[in-house]
Amino acid sequence: MRQGIRPDADSFVVAQVDGQPLQPRSLTHEWVRVLGKTSLPRIRFHDLAHATQMLSAGVHPKIASERLGHSNIGITLDLYSHVMPGMLADAAEQVDVALQAVISDNRKGK
Repeated sequence: MRQGIRPDADSFVVAQVDGQPLQPRSLTHEWVRVLGKTSLPRIRFHDLAHATQMLSAGVHPKIASERLGHSNIGITLDLYSHVMPGMLADAAEQVDVALQAVISDNRKGK
């Protein structure tokens, strides 16, 4: 939105300059146009948002892959792994906690 237009509870998240709603096809056409100027693979805008939401929420990549209609999980991981670094750090932390518990138990003779 332009500076000076104050959004309120009825405002659209994505809108035209005058605050009116965008037509969904306008966003899709712009996405395809911008994507066409890059070497990125052609993916639907909806798939990008849905995949990002699922992976960020901790949905297993295999499940996300199936929901997106990808023929294999590698496609999903290749396209959306950028949203997973935090997930990888969380997994590493969980492994560390589990290992520390085993080490602690071994020191106590359990």
